[in-house]
Amino acid sequence: MPHLGPLEIIIILVIVILLFGVGRIGKIGGELGKSIREFRKGLEGDEPKKPSETKAEGSETQAS
Repeated sequence: MPHLGPLEIIIILVIVILLFGVGRIGKIGGELGKSIREFRKGLEGDEPKKPSETKAEGSETQAS
């Protein structure tokens, strides 16, 4: 796979700026950052619980 050199990256950035405009690129970057943060939060929520947390929840449901 060919590598992109600095000149190619600059050309791509200029084309993107011409297509979207500077203001819109900032907005897109902010939205992208927000979506990455939300994705990471979602991954953290799917982790298995610690054994101590599982026992505490189990005792609460049995006491009810």
